[in-house]
Amino acid sequence: MFAKAFREAWRKEDQGSATRLREMVEVLRARDIVHGITPEKLRLILEDLGPTFVKLGQIMSMRPDFLPQEYCDELMKLQTEANPLPFSVIEKVIEQEYQRRWTRIFRSIDEEALGSASIAQVHCAVLLDGEKVVIKVQRPGVHDIMSKDIVLLKRAAGILKILGPAQDVVDFSMVLDELWAIAKQEMDFVMEANHIEEFRHANQDADFVSCPKVYRHLTTQHVLVMEYVDGIQIDDVAGLKAAGIDARRIGERLGENYVKQIVEDGYFHADPHPGNIWVRGGKIVWLDLGMMGRLSNKDRAAIRKAIFALAQHDVFEMKAAVLSLGVPQERIDHARLYQDIDALIAQYGDLDFRSLKMGILSRQIMNVLRSHHIAIAPGISMFCRGVMTIEGVMRLVCPEVSFVEILARSMELSFAKGFNWREEAGKAKREGYILLRKSLQLPEQISDILKMTLSGQTKVNLELTGADEPLARLNKMINKLIIALLSAALLLGSSTICTTQMTPKIMEIPFLGVLGYLAAIVLSARLLWSILRGH
Repeated sequence: MFAKAFREAWRKEDQGSATRLREMVEVLRARDIVHGITPEKLRLILEDLGPTFVKLGQIMSMRPDFLPQEYCDELMKLQTEANPLPFSVIEKVIEQEYQRRWTRIFRSIDEEALGSASIAQVHCAVLLDGEKVVIKVQRPGVHDIMSKDIVLLKRAAGILKILGPAQDVVDFSMVLDELWAIAKQEMDFVMEANHIEEFRHANQDADFVSCPKVYRHLTTQHVLVMEYVDGIQIDDVAGLKAAGIDARRIGERLGENYVKQIVEDGYFHADPHPGNIWVRGGKIVWLDLGMMGRLSNKDRAAIRKAIFALAQHDVFEMKAAVLSLGVPQERIDHARLYQDIDALIAQYGDLDFRSLKMGILSRQIMNVLRSHHIAIAPGISMFCRGVMTIEGVMRLVCPEVSFVEILARSMELSFAKGFNWREEAGKAKREGYILLRKSLQLPEQISDILKMTLSGQTKVNLELTGADEPLARLNKMINKLIIALLSAALLLGSSTICTTQMTPKIMEIPFLGVLGYLAAIVLSARLLWSILRGH
């Protein structure tokens, strides 16, 4: 079955795709995928399939609503570095983009890559005016390779869904659609340049935060030129200390700025690992802004509501916040959802914001959403991954500082900042007037309802919440009654047929009557067996 499914896909592909498909089949076969898959096996398969799949795995690790948490944790271990391309290849890409020799733009380019990833690699360079820059160059053909791989993965989605106990959770087709949308953004360096400038504008008033300057006239879809950042990686605590920088203060500012990105801007760095956060001259410099997350006003309000509900142990408010964070994919069992949220809040009975881990709380809320088949927006999943990552960075840099405490303090300040007595009084006045008007209309509306009821025009839609088990039992009882009636009808009908001279006959008994008796016996036996077993 494994080989047959791939053979069908193979016939539909050209020779180039067939070669790539053969490589994928060999990797899957070598990892013995037909006997199930574990988190570690999935990670190893993605590493074996090459840089494109490593990138897909990295993005997939940000979706705990699609994959169980153990799979996400394992995929976060995927290596970010890829084997660098020869400088001759990089040189060719640069000259194709600029349509001229690179020596007419740059005085020099370091042949050794500063860093190499699945989509691009970075080289240091010097402009003709002597300014030091970095060039981010996209790997040639990565878009075509990645799109081809995703098409083949979609064809193989049925086989890749063989995930043992997790197969009822993962929808690879949906995951691949989202991964492709995110990857296309990262492969467009003009869009990354837009991200950098938007981020710079949003943080222009923060004198302790910056990001690299973009050279727009040298930036294309496949080449991005930025200023060179000579600083200290934020998790290099010893290096910060040697440079006379207070690691604790830097950690606090990092937390404050990330909270600002979430609460005020709704536009935040979606991959804030230590390699993307540097310190230069006492300032935090954010790098690699290719993947940015966005939160709508509704999302931010729901996050605020969830934190306040947790602090007040308000299950109803937390339930409302959880429902605001996603879109139900099927009918919700509100009673079970309430119980799950009550159990979640019970874990934080003696809440201490200093010890609370926002990343863990986000993961628990995501698990509740997933168990109730509530889909969430990519911005929320990026938020959860970003918070988990930033908390890990802060534990390395300033373990005594609580990120969630900064978050709670910021939310209280934002509430106080946005509160205006005059506006609130005006709002209350308007709402009171509307309420009065509706109250005056109430007797007329009640009269209309009574008239419709008496004339038989009223229709009531009733939904029984939490009544699945009684309804299932009633359904089984009705099924048993139907089987009993069918058995009785077959017996009576067959007995009637046996009194006739209908042909053909078996042992002087009409054949149709014999069939009726046999069917009645089978149904009766099944009914008795079901009753005896208590089903």
